[in-house]
Amino acid sequence: MGMAAAPGTYMATIKPCISSSSKTHVSSVVNISTEHKEASWTRLASSSNISSRQPFLPRITSGPVKYEKFVTRAMSETNDYKPLSGLSIDLRGKRAFIAGVADDNGYGWAIAKSLAAAGAEILVGTWVPALNIFESSLRRGKFDESRVLPDGSLMEITKVYPMDAVYDCLEDVPEDVKTNKRYSGSSNWTVQEVVESVKNDFGCIDILVHSLANGPEVSKPLLETSRNGYLAALSASSYSFVSLLKHFLPIMNPGGASISLTYIASERIIPGYGGGMSSAKAALESDTHVLAFEAGRKHKVRVNTISAGPLRSRAAKAIGFIDMMIDYSLANAPLQKELSAEEVGNAAAFLVSPLSSAITGAVVYVDNGLNAMGVGVDSPTFANLDIPKDN
Repeated sequence: MGMAAAPGTYMATIKPCISSSSKTHVSSVVNISTEHKEASWTRLASSSNISSRQPFLPRITSGPVKYEKFVTRAMSETNDYKPLSGLSIDLRGKRAFIAGVADDNGYGWAIAKSLAAAGAEILVGTWVPALNIFESSLRRGKFDESRVLPDGSLMEITKVYPMDAVYDCLEDVPEDVKTNKRYSGSSNWTVQEVVESVKNDFGCIDILVHSLANGPEVSKPLLETSRNGYLAALSASSYSFVSLLKHFLPIMNPGGASISLTYIASERIIPGYGGGMSSAKAALESDTHVLAFEAGRKHKVRVNTISAGPLRSRAAKAIGFIDMMIDYSLANAPLQKELSAEEVGNAAAFLVSPLSSAITGAVVYVDNGLNAMGVGVDSPTFANLDIPKDN
């Protein structure tokens, strides 16, 4: 490998590929707790998938709105804690590969933290151009505050792999990408090569997480999207999951699980979420159903996807109207509270745990219930209705 991660945390010995339930070298489990915190809309801290600069929602009623913030956390505990039998999320002895972690405030990072809090060993795949900054931030301790688990320990990332999930093998990589200075110094970063590296380093994994998407023309309406832009969105945002699962399945232990992240634009009209991204998310959800059947029958691996609400990630803030999306959700979702990345992470921990052993092929909504709404209740049309709301 042409890369390393934080000192003392990146390499681990190869472990035999046996049922991970018999391993007990990590001492942490998950329980659920809640915190209540009151804040105004001006203090929101959430994120989203790819969006656009174009506003797509009617003006939100002005003025501060108070709401209760409920945060559920995956709790890591010490050995002397005895969890309630059958109710804890215990991923001790499991090894997870999370594709698409490049900073400490997106859904990929949150999922990694929840899995680590439940006892899983964490491997991550980081987009090659972002690799140096990510590794440097880890080494210098810039992520230390974000790495803190509920028991006070720091999340350990055993190894970081350079990765570009758009390319299956080296032969697929165009010459201009091979010679691009952003890729210089890194090697073995195509999907096939990453899986081979993981196999050589660790032998097997139990959990695969797909947390990446890209739409180069996301700010364009669908009618203005080029063929290349449309296909690029599908390649990076949906087929990349098919490819990763296809290549990882041979080294995934039976009983393993895989999850991806989707968005409500797959089935509802979200003006501004363009460039073929809504189509890519729809494809991802359709593929989830088919892959659940094929991976389940052939490898005894479960496949689900989480339809997450908006989160104010760095990528989303750079694109544009994420604040408006969050405000709309707060005004119209059944649960009037901020959605945290942590809540999505905990849902992911449940979906890859034995507690969800009969759940596969599902689209699980983690969006405070916004997906269930047929209208926006903040509309003046409903001004005379007695609709409960936080004041």
